[in-house]
Amino acid sequence: MKNKSVGVDDLGKRSSWVVPVLIGLVIVYLTLILYIPAANVFFQAFRKGPGPFFQNLVRPDFLSAARLTVMLAIASVPVNAIFGLCVAWAVTRHRFPGRALFLSIVDLPFSISPVVAGLMIILLYGRQGWFGGWLADRDIDIVFAFPGMVLATAFVSMPFVAREVIPVLEEAGSDQEEAGKTLGANDWQIFWRITLPNIRWGLLYGLILTNARAMGEFGAVSVVSGNIINRTQSLPLFVEEAYKQYETEAAYSAAVVLALLAIVTLVLKEILERKTKIKQVADDK
Repeated sequence: MKNKSVGVDDLGKRSSWVVPVLIGLVIVYLTLILYIPAANVFFQAFRKGPGPFFQNLVRPDFLSAARLTVMLAIASVPVNAIFGLCVAWAVTRHRFPGRALFLSIVDLPFSISPVVAGLMIILLYGRQGWFGGWLADRDIDIVFAFPGMVLATAFVSMPFVAREVIPVLEEAGSDQEEAGKTLGANDWQIFWRITLPNIRWGLLYGLILTNARAMGEFGAVSVVSGNIINRTQSLPLFVEEAYKQYETEAAYSAAVVLALLAIVTLVLKEILERKTKIKQVADDK
């Protein structure tokens, strides 16, 4: 008994210092790679006061980049919302051969480099690509134009809606939908009155993540856009170009805007997570 008590005491002493050490290491790590760089961005942007910061936000090239970034999100987010809903419905309501492979393909943007994704678009739709000749004959520009940027943005943000809606649909089950069919409701009525209310928080969560990914994308868009000022330069590309041209204040000002977008995304994400937990507790009761 004595040896056992000694062992328990030793274990308690070890756990008493292991947890604080691990927490300290996490804090140091986050401070070095996240907190200090983020604080430096805000410091550099406001180093000369708020005046220069807001002046950089009304520059024509900044406004053009911000407008293009919003347009990319407007074009790609609805497409991925519809795609994600279709994928989630097909995966959760049907069993078919190759289902696991299908899900792996949907998740491909998580694992593939965005630069590789941009290169694939060029190899398909560029002047020397598979469809380049056909597009050139019809005077259709995909690469180094807005359509190519939309394709790149849609690709990298493709899985988020599907991956957020799939577990919600699986948890909800199909009992209510089957009951709706029994009562004579058609598929469209079932979707609007039963399915959509059940998945609304998961869908909104996926849309927020998709929008944040679309507006912050750099790698794939930089490959297919050509980074033409006032034409194909998005906000992340503006940050890089301004920094290369030693316009550091403009670069940091645009970076602050992107950082604020990330903060808003995190706040909305937290709100939706809490609402989802509240709904789950209410459903359990």
